[in-house]
Amino acid sequence: MVLSKQGLGGNSKMNLEPIHYRSILRSYTIMKPIKRTFFTQPDVLHLSQQLLGQHLVTEVEGERCVGRIVEVEAYRYDDKACHAYGNKQTKRTEVMFREGGHAYVYLCYGIHHLFNIVSGKEGQAEAVLVRALEPMDNLASMLERRGMEKMQKRLTAGPGCLAQAMGIHTSMSGLDMLSGDSPVWIEAGDRLPSPSEIATGPRIGVDFAEECAAWPWRFAIKGNRWISKTI
Repeated sequence: MVLSKQGLGGNSKMNLEPIHYRSILRSYTIMKPIKRTFFTQPDVLHLSQQLLGQHLVTEVEGERCVGRIVEVEAYRYDDKACHAYGNKQTKRTEVMFREGGHAYVYLCYGIHHLFNIVSGKEGQAEAVLVRALEPMDNLASMLERRGMEKMQKRLTAGPGCLAQAMGIHTSMSGLDMLSGDSPVWIEAGDRLPSPSEIATGPRIGVDFAEECAAWPWRFAIKGNRWISKTI
């Protein structure tokens, strides 16, 4: 899960119980957090595609922010681009071996905090890197964290950008996102793409991973203007 500096910047039915409130961007509906079984399914590639359209939510220092997931990358223990390649467990990768639904946040180039969702069963290293979000709620806080005055693609297009906008930090790594007090979690989205609306292609910044670099393990919603790089 190592990215280049260039890469950093740049329809299953669920039972939902919506609560309505007024958003800065639009009328937003809070959905119930997704259940554990969604994250522990055995195929990280399938999970990656199912994450598209779901909502990433953070509540940091009293500010709740919401973004729709529009681009992700999958990583697995048999993948040379994965931190835990060969299912090698270290102090850094220990989080990846936990049960699906935990947050894995690591620091890249000493600057960027990159947010991943651990997947699968406990003991097998798999995770999904969230690469881009479509802002949904609390634009003001996102802009302030990014030092921006108006909404532009670079607000949340790119894993380092979105983490900063959402207030995600390496201190959140290892958190169980399904616990009641987690400041970061995933809620069910209301606009999920169909299979024909999902684009696939090679991941960004993994040229070092030999044959694995060409694997089409990057997934994005076709035509969405918030993705970090067109597939």
